[in-house]
Amino acid sequence: MATISLCMIVKNEERVLERCLECIKDLMDEIIIVDTGSTDRTKEIAYKYTDKVYDYQWQDDFAAARNFSFSKATKEYIYVADADEIIDEENQRRFALLKEAMLPEVEIVQMKYTNQLEQGSVYNFDCEYRGKLYKRLRTFQWIDPIHETVNLEPVVFDSDVEIIHKPLEKHDRRDFENFEKLINRSEVFSKKLLIMYAKELMIAGNEQDFEKAVPLFQKVLQEERSLEEYKAAECVLAKAAEQAGDVATFFTVCLKEVADNPPAEICTMLGEYYRGQKNYQEAVLWYYNAIHEQECILNIKYATTIPVTGIIECYEQSENFEMAAQYREMLDN
Repeated sequence: MATISLCMIVKNEERVLERCLECIKDLMDEIIIVDTGSTDRTKEIAYKYTDKVYDYQWQDDFAAARNFSFSKATKEYIYVADADEIIDEENQRRFALLKEAMLPEVEIVQMKYTNQLEQGSVYNFDCEYRGKLYKRLRTFQWIDPIHETVNLEPVVFDSDVEIIHKPLEKHDRRDFENFEKLINRSEVFSKKLLIMYAKELMIAGNEQDFEKAVPLFQKVLQEERSLEEYKAAECVLAKAAEQAGDVATFFTVCLKEVADNPPAEICTMLGEYYRGQKNYQEAVLWYYNAIHEQECILNIKYATTIPVTGIIECYEQSENFEMAAQYREMLDN
């Protein structure tokens, strides 16, 4: 049977920490909790479950805090949990079976992370696989009989364990504050971090959030970046221009994308613009493309509810009630 260290980083989680630990305490062989500056009862609750509670000076860096927590682990595997997660009884049973039958070659176990949309500000899907269990020490082996090389690919197992993400409120304000700190420190955004920032802006950002983000995404367009990053940047810049009422910049950005396979977000924003101008025929064209022809890259609502709602209004304003009814069915489903 595999042995597991639970590694958590927490701050002011008194409302949810006990709920989380009650779910997983019997599945863990070691519980490590790293507190990054709580001023409530978080540490008091943590000590009910373990004596391995560590203080960590917060450095505006979640990765650094996670690394510190991993450094304290001693068991074969490390399980990463956030305080706002729940494992119900059925999935506790699945987890126990997984622990008992774990093959030694497995290095990463992915679990289904569910309930993402209830308080989500980043993700577009309610359930996705996410790495949750990691082998603490990895054994490297040579492979291939000729042109031999060290195998760097981890062995990943997709389990049937479901983790319920159950936060009490959204975290977008906290996230935007941290993104702003990174910008002010002139940190270089990795591709993953840049895309996550763009997604959070398009899902939960307000006008001030976009205004603070504009210089970063303008700079991205001047750098050697991937096509995915360029498209994300242009979506953010188009939305920022739309919110600011800067029509010239809005169309400059949108037309660049129109010339090169625009994402659904750009099509929907163009549809919104023309609907606002009461040019319903043109708006329908762009909404149609967002719904049926183009992929969304940041916020799935720009390919579903937003353009569908817009196209319904356009058809109703044009007295094409038959088409409006067809799209209303899509919205109802």
